[in-house]
Amino acid sequence: MRVLPVGDRALLVELSDGAGAQALHAELLRRRAAGSLRVREIVPAARTVLLDGLDEPGRVTAELPGWEVPPLPARAGDILEIPVRYDGPDLADVAAHWGVPVAEVARIHSAAEFRVAFCGFAPGFGYLTGLPERYEVPRRATPRTSVPRGSVALAGPYTGVYPRASPGGWQLIGSTDAVLWDHARVPAALLSPGVRVRFVTGTSPREPSTTATAAGA
Repeated sequence: MRVLPVGDRALLVELSDGAGAQALHAELLRRRAAGSLRVREIVPAARTVLLDGLDEPGRVTAELPGWEVPPLPARAGDILEIPVRYDGPDLADVAAHWGVPVAEVARIHSAAEFRVAFCGFAPGFGYLTGLPERYEVPRRATPRTSVPRGSVALAGPYTGVYPRASPGGWQLIGSTDAVLWDHARVPAALLSPGVRVRFVTGTSPREPSTTATAAGA
């Protein structure tokens, strides 16, 4: 763990891997809820966590490396179900990379339980972890100039859903009608860090309960 100052009231904490960043994010949220940490924003990324608006950055800098940060529990909070059609143009390429029949891609992906590790790229876009390491896939050699809104895609260890049409180089395996970002909704983003997600076929979107949404920053 490395703690770096960012201005007068913010810290950037660097971790060795994504699991460490997710575990620290959860611990920071717990301490803020308990009142032992006063901070305005807690923003996780792939291997970092940003704390912005700290009341006592010096104290946190000194104490944080000595914290005992428990690993993430296997299950915490309700599951947000996202309906998906496994009809993406890269299904065959993903199947070949995995060494399985095309139909197995849908079965493997829908059987996994995902967790939103962090958000970025576009409003409403979440980076979801949950597939075993052997199912990691590379980005496309040539990105598409336009990926349709609602595309369910894979890249590296992550699954993501494009909240709007945009260029992109991820492998497209499916599509969904779920609305990932709606400025008229509270909260506007369907996905937030810490939320558990499962992709299902033949159902309507089911919003997470307060327990699940409270896991976000």
